Amino acid sequence: MAKTTHYLNQPCKNPVNAIVEGIDRDVERGEDILMLGLCIVMLSSTFAPVAPPHIILPLVALTFAITSSLARRNYHNMERKLRESLAQIEYSDKARLYPITAVFVEHPMPPLSESYNILKNRKRTFKSILGGLLINPLWMPIFYVMGIQIIEEKNLGVLNRAVITVEQKLAKTAVSDIYR
Repeated sequence: MAKTTHYLNQPCKNPVNAIVEGIDRDVERGEDILMLGLCIVMLSSTFAPVAPPHIILPLVALTFAITSSLARRNYHNMERKLRESLAQIEYSDKARLYPITAVFVEHPMPPLSESYNILKNRKRTFKSILGGLLINPLWMPIFYVMGIQIIEEKNLGVLNRAVITVEQKLAKTAVSDIYR
């Protein structure tokens, strides 16, 4: 299957609607990825009677790392597709998409290499060490990648609210156009 490079290849008459629908679909995909990781982690307790903690806990950390990495990749793909779509539409349509573009400007996501660098994220590193010392040292990597997962959830939530705002404005203009 060919990878799409923008949101305008959908059979929609209005390019703004096509972009909003595409971003909404990608936000849902990112939320689904994060929820899958959380569900897998929640189910890991069912293996506690069978597997020891030194096996389950690294798998929990790995699950959080994989799902947060996939969600971050999805976020960067959304940003790239939006940028390429904005280059193809008129200025008036770009203005209608401002709440969505503002999210990508105000909440930039660093590359994964920065997120997983413990020296660049001292606050998260300190919190994970403290949590590991209070509970169990095997929980340190879990707390660290859980922090990345939480950041992903927050950014997707902000982006989802921006998409809802644009959708509501588009619906209001569509209704007002009908009554003209």
